[in-house]
Amino acid sequence: MTTEPPAVQSEQPLIQHLIELRTRLLKSMIVTLLFFAGLFYFSSDIYELVSEPLRLLMPEGTSMIATDVASPFFAPFKLSLVLSLFLAIPFILHQVWGFIAPGLYRNEKHLAIPLLIASVILFYAGVAFAYFVVFPLIFGFFTTTGPESVTMMTDISSYLNFILKLFFAFGLAFEIPVATVLLIWSGVSTVKSLSQKRPYIVVGCFVVGMLLTPPDVISQSLLAGPMWVLFEIGILFARLIPSLKK
Repeated sequence: MTTEPPAVQSEQPLIQHLIELRTRLLKSMIVTLLFFAGLFYFSSDIYELVSEPLRLLMPEGTSMIATDVASPFFAPFKLSLVLSLFLAIPFILHQVWGFIAPGLYRNEKHLAIPLLIASVILFYAGVAFAYFVVFPLIFGFFTTTGPESVTMMTDISSYLNFILKLFFAFGLAFEIPVATVLLIWSGVSTVKSLSQKRPYIVVGCFVVGMLLTPPDVISQSLLAGPMWVLFEIGILFARLIPSLKK
């Protein structure tokens, strides 16, 4: 009777983990592509909906334009692909959870599940906040402050890149409560330490707002303000969880 070499025996768990990781990545890609297949037919309608905050505020007689030959196709295509990824986030996080859950202790699982759910909800909340609150304000500002001799006719690809940047910025910014709780839970910091650093964090929020948003005070403040509020919410939740108190 022969036995496998110790090196082979030690490599098998790693190989199994890699196979599982590959399977979960493939599942996530398939789900994303399925969303895309369902959305692509409506890609033009989706673009119309996403561009509505700007189009409603544009001067009468003007419209959005395409400065590149392929833009009328690729702009809605890109938007549908990104939206498919947004919609697949719950499934992707479920696959991430299924991969890491076996290595967690029971008390860690009890906290990780609410954090995963909260991270999905907060990301969508950030995107919704950008669309319903930020876009009308900044587009209203942009469309009324330009010289009268300049006619505003925005390129559809430039507009798409602009709003996707804001969607990601606000979606990630709204994850601050989760990040705050994780910092305290992991022992990297404490409630007391973060509270004492509040002035620096406020300044950091405005610096991040300056880096992630267009160079105007309105959009920077609209990102920095919620980031500060969300940080305070994270501190509040950390205080309410006995296991996180230091």
